[in-house]
Amino acid sequence: MEGNKSKPRALLVFGAPCSGKSTFSEKFAEKFDLALYDFEELKVEYHLTRKNILLIIKLIARTGKTIIIEGGLSTERERAEIRNLLRAAGYEPSLIWIQTDVTTIRNRLKVRYKTVAKAKEVYEAEVGAMEAPSELEDPIILSGKHTFETQTKHVLAGLADS
Repeated sequence: MEGNKSKPRALLVFGAPCSGKSTFSEKFAEKFDLALYDFEELKVEYHLTRKNILLIIKLIARTGKTIIIEGGLSTERERAEIRNLLRAAGYEPSLIWIQTDVTTIRNRLKVRYKTVAKAKEVYEAEVGAMEAPSELEDPIILSGKHTFETQTKHVLAGLADS
């Protein structure tokens, strides 16, 4: 999984809530024995600021190990900030965008939050703040409805091309 031995990889996974980011990230990390950092989860649990998250990423980057980062990647500016930080630390970051249709996302949110009102509130807040990647970001695009095996093949092919 290390690919180019001179540069460790950083896989930056983002997408709408309930698109399949966590499921993919957890399975991929387990399959390839990679460290996974979910910064949205850490932000909520430990009340981290953006500055704290960037400091933690700098510290993690000192390990030189291939990592997966989920969360804190909703906008192009946030993604660029993390990619630049990782590049400065000698990493080769790759963006993975998990896409899932709106109906599936809303249904998954209803199951998670158990009310239509809360599901709608979360959907509108999070999707409203999210920016699709630009062509310059060159994302690996995955369907949140495909099997993990199909997603993995697609990611590995995308990493081989970069």
